[in-house]
Amino acid sequence: MRFPHTYVIIFSLIILAAVLTWLLPGGDYAEGMKIVDGKEVSQLVFHPLESQPQTWQIFGALYKGFTRQAGIIVFILMIGGAFWIMNSTKALDAGIMSFIRFTRKLEHLRFFKSIGVDNVVIVLIMLMFSLFGAIFGMSEETIAFVIILVPLAISMGYDSIVGVSMCYLGAHLGFAGAMLNPFTIGIAQGIAGLPLFSGLEYRFFCWIIINIVGIGFVLLYARKIKKTPQRSPVFAVDAHWRERNADQDDHIEFHTPSAAWISFGLTLFALILFSVAYPISEVKVGNAEPARFPAIPIATALFAITSILALRKTVHYYILNILLFTIIFLIIGVMGYGWYIMEIAALFFVMGIASGLSMGYGGNRQVSLFLDGARDIVSAALVVGLAGGIIVILEDGRVIDTILFRLASTLHQVGQIQAVSTMYVIQTIINFVIPSGSAKAALTMPIMAPFSDLIHLSRQATVMAFQFGDGFTNMIAPTSGVLIGALGVARIPYDKWLKWVWPLILILFILGIILLIPTVTMKLNGF
Repeated sequence: MRFPHTYVIIFSLIILAAVLTWLLPGGDYAEGMKIVDGKEVSQLVFHPLESQPQTWQIFGALYKGFTRQAGIIVFILMIGGAFWIMNSTKALDAGIMSFIRFTRKLEHLRFFKSIGVDNVVIVLIMLMFSLFGAIFGMSEETIAFVIILVPLAISMGYDSIVGVSMCYLGAHLGFAGAMLNPFTIGIAQGIAGLPLFSGLEYRFFCWIIINIVGIGFVLLYARKIKKTPQRSPVFAVDAHWRERNADQDDHIEFHTPSAAWISFGLTLFALILFSVAYPISEVKVGNAEPARFPAIPIATALFAITSILALRKTVHYYILNILLFTIIFLIIGVMGYGWYIMEIAALFFVMGIASGLSMGYGGNRQVSLFLDGARDIVSAALVVGLAGGIIVILEDGRVIDTILFRLASTLHQVGQIQAVSTMYVIQTIINFVIPSGSAKAALTMPIMAPFSDLIHLSRQATVMAFQFGDGFTNMIAPTSGVLIGALGVARIPYDKWLKWVWPLILILFILGIILLIPTVTMKLNGF
C-alpha cells in the first residue's frame, strides 16, 4: 500500500465536492436590507436555490482551476524562470557558502555555542516572516523565498521542510496571529463595525504565544534532523537539493566581468528615474497613518554604494546584492504602493534578467535558462490549478453558500464560551472551502457579528474566532493555492507535509480555543 500522489488526493477531493452537489440543496447569499435597532442596514441574506449537480464537470475542473488561480500559476512560473537564471550564476551557492562559513565562526563564541547559531538563524528568519504575515498579510510572496531558503536549510544540515518552515510557516504563524493585517483583521473589523485594529494589545500577546509554539515545534524537529538526517520524511526527495548544493567550490570562479558594471549602470539609471518619479513614498502599516519619507531614493543610494563594494570583490556578491534590494523594493512596494503578485512577479523577473546580464549572458541564453526554470517548476503550477478546481465545483454546484449557512445556523442557543468556540470551529471548516481570508470575512462576518449581539458576545471576540479559524488551517488545507505552490517549489509531496505538520496544527487549534476564552471571561482592552 502506497500513499496516494498529491494529484490523486486533490482529484479525489474534487470528486467529493461533486458528490456534495448531489446531496446538498443549493443556496446563495445576496445583499438585503434589515431593520436593526430602528435603522435599516444592509446585510447578506441566505436564499435557497436549486443546486446544480456536477458530473462531467469534474474533468473540466483543472481548466477552470487554472483560470481561477491564473495569477498564482503565472507567478510561480515567472519566479521559477527568474531564479533559474540567478542559480546559473552560482551567486546563491557563493552566498550560502559564505553564510555557512560566517555561522561556523560564530560557534566559537560562548553565547552562540550554548544556544546554537543555527537555532538563532532559524528563529530570526521565522520571526521576520511572521512579522510580515502579521503586519501586511504576506502569503503568496513566500513562494519566491522557498527557492532561497530550502537550499540554505539543506546546506545547514536540515531538510526542505525546515526551509519551507522558515518562510511559509513563519509567515502563516504571523498571519494567524495577525495584528495589523488589512486583508483579514481590517476587513473583518470594518464589517463588524469595530474601530480598525482595535484590541491590538491582546492580539500582540496571542502573536507571541503562537510564535513560541510554532517556532519551538520547528526547532525540535530541526534538532532531530540535524542529528540523524535519514529520519527526515523527505530525505529521499531532498536528493535533488543535495545534488544541487554538492561540490559548490569546484564550480565557482570569483571574478567581476565588465558586463557586471554595465548591468549595474543600467539598473542604477532605472532606479534614479524611479526616484525622480516617486521622490516621496507613503509607507503604511495596516490602516495606520502613513509615514511619508523618500523610501525609493534612499534605497537607490544604498544600492549604489553596496553594489560598488560588492563588484570590487566578485560579481556573485553583486548579484546577491540585487537579490537583497529586490526584497527591499518588494517591501516598499507592498507597504507603500499596494503591490500584489503581478508587480512582485515583474520585480523578480527583472532581478533574473539583471543577474544574467551581470554574467554576460546574451538574450538567447537567458531565454533558454528561463524556460528551463519554468519547465522545472511546472508541476507546482499544475497542482495549484488542480486544487483550484475544488472550489470551482462547489461554486458551480451552488452549494458553497449552503455549507456556510448550515454551519452558521449551529450558533443558536449556546453559551458564550461555547458560541465563540463554535464560531472558531466553523471558520476553521470554512477555511478548507474558502481559503481567501478577505473573501471569508466578507461572507461570514455579516452573519457572525449579529449572532454575537444576540448572545451578548463581544464582536471583537467574533473577529478573533475568525482570525484563528482563517489562519491555522492555511498551513494544511489542500485547497490553498499558496500552500500547494510552496510545496511544489520545494518538491515536498503533500502527504509528507501533512504527516509532518498535522501535530502542530492540532496543537495550534487547541491553543486557539484557549486563547479565545479570555475574550469572553476577562475585561480586555477593545473587547
